[in-house]
Amino acid sequence: MPFRLFESFIDPVAPPGARAARLLGVPVPEAPPPPGLIGFYWHFARQAKLLVVAVFVTGFLVAVLDALIPVFIGRVVSLLGRHEPGALWAEAGGGLMTMAAVLLIARPATILAQNLVVNQGINPGFTSLIRWQSHRLVSRQGWPFFQEDFAGRIANRVMQAGPALRESVVQSVTAVWYILVYGSSAVLWLASADWRLAMPILVWFAAYAALLRFVVPRMRDRSRAASEQRSLLTGRIVDAYTNILSIKLFARAEREDAFTQEGVMGLTRAFQDQTRMVTLNALLLSTLNAVLLVSMAAVAIGLWMQGRIEAAAVATALPMAWQIANISGWVAFNVAGIFENIGVVQEAMRTIAAPPTEPDPPGARPLAVPRGAISFERVRFGYGREGSAVLDGFDLDIAPGERVGLVGHSGAGKTTAVNLLLRFFHPESGRITIDGQDIAGVTQESLRAAIGMVTQDTALLHRSIRDNIRFGRPDATDAEVEEAARRAAAADFIEGLSDWRGRRGYDAHAGERGVKLSGGQRQRVAIARVLLKDAPILILDEATSALDSEVEAVIQEQLTTLMQGKTVIAIAHRLSTIANLDRLVVLEEGRVAESGTHAELLARGEAYSRLWARQSGGFIGG
Repeated sequence: MPFRLFESFIDPVAPPGARAARLLGVPVPEAPPPPGLIGFYWHFARQAKLLVVAVFVTGFLVAVLDALIPVFIGRVVSLLGRHEPGALWAEAGGGLMTMAAVLLIARPATILAQNLVVNQGINPGFTSLIRWQSHRLVSRQGWPFFQEDFAGRIANRVMQAGPALRESVVQSVTAVWYILVYGSSAVLWLASADWRLAMPILVWFAAYAALLRFVVPRMRDRSRAASEQRSLLTGRIVDAYTNILSIKLFARAEREDAFTQEGVMGLTRAFQDQTRMVTLNALLLSTLNAVLLVSMAAVAIGLWMQGRIEAAAVATALPMAWQIANISGWVAFNVAGIFENIGVVQEAMRTIAAPPTEPDPPGARPLAVPRGAISFERVRFGYGREGSAVLDGFDLDIAPGERVGLVGHSGAGKTTAVNLLLRFFHPESGRITIDGQDIAGVTQESLRAAIGMVTQDTALLHRSIRDNIRFGRPDATDAEVEEAARRAAAADFIEGLSDWRGRRGYDAHAGERGVKLSGGQRQRVAIARVLLKDAPILILDEATSALDSEVEAVIQEQLTTLMQGKTVIAIAHRLSTIANLDRLVVLEEGRVAESGTHAELLARGEAYSRLWARQSGGFIGG
């Protein structure tokens, strides 16, 4: 069986424009599909043009061969009426053999070809290609994009877009061919026998078109509404699972049940609206088909009684009407499925076809960091809020290799400055440079590759501890991974880890977002990851906040070593942890209020001195 041949037509992990890139010999930038429905479909269908054409051809051939069956029945009846039993084979054997060959050889072979195209070519590869490319596009959206929606709903849209688009294409092709081929062949053949035989089918077609015109728009809208409610419910359920610890800690299971129940009821109502239309459509269609069969029988028998047609014509007309009735039911069922899938695709388009939120500018260059000097020049940014800014006229120069601590009350702009440096957001005015290069004109990948960051809220991947640490440098050896863990004071607890599948040590999995580890353990794995990355610029955002005093002292020694030769920006509310940095910068109302060493700022007796007076604690060695 030629399974592998058809399965090889589509590369399921090919990026968009891969073929053009091979032909041109240059990379073709990835772009989201057009926002219009037809453009969205064509964006993916053009990547499987050969198979889509094959679906059209094989669908047409199968429909033609199926349409011949009533004709063959009428032909057999005609032959039986014209020939004596003993002479039938001798006089009409060739025609009988031809019909048998069509039914026994041509039709099964054509159906096999159709199944190979759809089941081996389209279904696995095309579905996976849509999912893969959709994921690539969505995962490259800016961080704000993911802050605006449920992760579960985004994932649901990516996963459902592939099968929905595939099924709507295949079902549409099949439905169109069956209606056109059956309808046109039935009208032409019956009209050739007597024009009045074609009238019931012509009237039926007019009524069927009116029915579809009534049903299809309503089915489309209700399918889209059901898909939206399904994605909303998925998002709520995944959100609850992701935050299950908070739900249990606050004893909010009942309240979360009510929140999810609201989603369930919303989906149920939308699904009920959709299925009401399906049931109404089935009732109207079954009535219409019954009228077709009765009227065809009445006209055919009446014409036969008048001697205007032969019995063979009656034997052809009735099966044709019955077959059209059956096909119309199948098409109506598929129309419901088609528009349900189109509704899913339309809902998925909101995520997949969304324009990039933080794209690289045309001609963006890789960042080069020979020294590591950072400069904020009159930066203003307010998260799009009119009349207010978190940073306003923010100026800060950081020399190569300088270790700077950002200090200030919550909301002063410390984390915002870091997010702008990482280009999660763009300044509303002003600019940020690294070694004289405006970061707005460099690629995000190269920018973030040059920056190592340890955050306060550390989330790990649901993979092995080894993979989580190696995330910092994918080509690192096992020995380098383990050395980074040792330097981060993580080796001892890692050796004692195990998971429910029996994996131990560095092979044990961390759980979703690292839930199987304590906050301090997650922090140490994150520090090991940054140690392994060894980037020229280092950002520490409350890097030791989740550690106990003993472990923190060990980590601070490693961080001091890690800082050597790097440009460092550290954020800490516990001032003692950054007191020995080269310079401390105090932010107030989005600007630099004062700057200097720990001793200099205490001597001034201003903002930093007041912050220090409120705190007591340990001291970072330097």
